[in-house]
Amino acid sequence: MTDYIAPLKDMLFNIHQLSGLERVLQLGRFADFDTDVVDQVVEEAGKFAADILSPLNIPGDKSLPKVVDKGVIAVPGFAEAYSQFVENGWQSLTVSPEYDGMGMPAVAGAAAAETWQSACLSFTLAPMLTSGAIHCIEAHGSDDIRRTYLPKMTAGGWTGTMNLTEPQAGSDLAVVATKAVPEGDHYRIRGSKIFITWGDQDFTENIIHLVLARLPDAPEGVRGISLFLVPKFLLNADGSIGDRNDVYVPSIEHKLGIHASPTCVMAFGENDGAIGYLLGEENKGLAGMFTMMNHARLGVGLQGLGISERAYQLARSFALDRTQGNAPGIKGKVTIIHHPDIRRMLLVMKSQIEAMRAAAYYTAGAEDLWHHADDDVERAAAKSRVALLTPVIKAWMTEVAQELTSLGVQIQGGMGYVEETGAAQHMRDARILPIYEGTTGIQAIDFVGRKILADEGKAMAELIAEMRGLDDALAADERLADVRVALSAGVDQLQLATRWLLDNGSLDPNAVGSASVNLLMLTGTVVGGWQMALAGLAIVDGAASGDESFAEAKLMTARFYALHILPRANGLCAAAMAGPDAVMTLAETQF
Repeated sequence: MTDYIAPLKDMLFNIHQLSGLERVLQLGRFADFDTDVVDQVVEEAGKFAADILSPLNIPGDKSLPKVVDKGVIAVPGFAEAYSQFVENGWQSLTVSPEYDGMGMPAVAGAAAAETWQSACLSFTLAPMLTSGAIHCIEAHGSDDIRRTYLPKMTAGGWTGTMNLTEPQAGSDLAVVATKAVPEGDHYRIRGSKIFITWGDQDFTENIIHLVLARLPDAPEGVRGISLFLVPKFLLNADGSIGDRNDVYVPSIEHKLGIHASPTCVMAFGENDGAIGYLLGEENKGLAGMFTMMNHARLGVGLQGLGISERAYQLARSFALDRTQGNAPGIKGKVTIIHHPDIRRMLLVMKSQIEAMRAAAYYTAGAEDLWHHADDDVERAAAKSRVALLTPVIKAWMTEVAQELTSLGVQIQGGMGYVEETGAAQHMRDARILPIYEGTTGIQAIDFVGRKILADEGKAMAELIAEMRGLDDALAADERLADVRVALSAGVDQLQLATRWLLDNGSLDPNAVGSASVNLLMLTGTVVGGWQMALAGLAIVDGAASGDESFAEAKLMTARFYALHILPRANGLCAAAMAGPDAVMTLAETQF
């Protein structure tokens, strides 16, 4: 069994070279920080992940949280780990100092979150959702609500949850049925929610639920949804914990993976009605919820990266240790890493992990510019780029995680298939990632509809132009010849598929749906190749001159991505442009 160790060399390389951190640290919001501080924070996050969280991962998978008196008792060890998480101030890492946060860049937060997600995905879901709730309340809560709730949540003493899904609704929020009735300065909430991650636990003094519900006279559909803050415990006038609110957990789900994370059925208002407070305006709650959801979508993308990294480390360790078979030119039995197919699988894992890490950190850097740049043009460009890439980061990275965790099992063979090694847990835990916070199909429809068609391809054209702008630099060094050719071909395919969508999307409504996932995955694949090309350029410019082994490995990994992963763009482009007939012609009775 191999414990998780944060891949600090590659993390810090990406932070320094590819995330835009140098520009981010020039912003007034981050004037008190420098690269040394960011490095120290990421290194300490990695230590916390390895020393405190990683030992909980397998025991947590074998345990189950329990429902006692309509409340959840967490699995052994989680309460103690969370206490240390709070003591170290990790929840406050990127929160504004106005609410007692450290105010660090999102780049640092993304790197820290990657280490925690790798170490114990089930545990880290709780602080991830709390972070999203903090962002939502900061953006949409009244001054009084922000002053009352955010400092406690920032400190980690109170956690946050997201309550969207209902038994009859699934992903269709237009049919949300939970009711909210006005009563003085608050509302009475009645209804049921399902699939609520960390909907309850026993290690914080309060839990702050963000809940979608309808007012009595609300219009139908998503235009009639409002967003409410519903605390587990009400507060006294002085802000101290008061009476129990009318929100309970009747049951928790039994799931394929993330066993230690309670996925709750939530009952609001079975007695007097749960007291809630409006966030934002009545009937405009979806905008508030999307603030939290988009934050969570980037977080789930990091989960795909984190679980893939953990699976890779276990597979690599096994390949370096397992003796089996012979290899040309070597006497006697060899470790399986000598076999070409094992090396191919490991490099498929390693190259895509590094591409995902670069893309995720780059997006986090753009998020910092969007929220904190002084220049309006720079801020608008960053906002556009984050909007374009958010569904890609969420869906592409979590779909790739399915491939990579499966390869982790394959490399270990029969030992990977049994639960003893932990490889199977990676597959089981990763399987939820393309589902929650919006399935891959939902991300893809958002991507092609709101992010490409809505602005007639402008944001995508800007991205394509930026990627093409690397060609001269790549041509200047023979070591990057393969990377240059493959990236150019991939960008061509992306431009071709985007043009097809713009030409055909308005002609047939099924054209958009049939092309969307392939176009999203094509974008992720090419963006990954772009980031690996940038990494290669940084290396030839001397970015890792003090570590020749790392530099050589980075160049070789970039070349592998170019030769083995970027060619997938050809098939994805062809499928995206195949048209809706092949998808829609088959009659329902023929399935």
